[in-house]
Amino acid sequence: MNTPVKSDEIKQPSGIFNYVAFLLLALGLGLFYGLEMNVWLKWGIFILSLAAALGTFFFVAPMGINLHGYVRDSYREMQKVVWPARKETMQFTWIVFLFVIILGLFLWLVDSSLAWLLYGVILGKGS
Repeated sequence: MNTPVKSDEIKQPSGIFNYVAFLLLALGLGLFYGLEMNVWLKWGIFILSLAAALGTFFFVAPMGINLHGYVRDSYREMQKVVWPARKETMQFTWIVFLFVIILGLFLWLVDSSLAWLLYGVILGKGS
């Protein structure tokens, strides 16, 4: 008798693989700094442990699998976006610059007017 497997019964990889990836990286760093040997061999050991840790994290550990899927989906969504042409981008950039300059002048004018009104007219301390 065949019964369909429910999605609740599918086992996810254990979170222990997160720790395994961390331990592989720590082992590589420990060997890199702890052993007195040829520098090229030390770098080789470190790069191999880094590759093993990253491979374990991204392809076996649940947190890494989720992160890998998120990055992959984000990249796909980024490719779907219709990006503006260079001309449109430059036009909007100049509009933003112009707006910032106009707003800065307006705020300076309001600040100067309020300072003149407060100190010069009301308090009588104007210069």
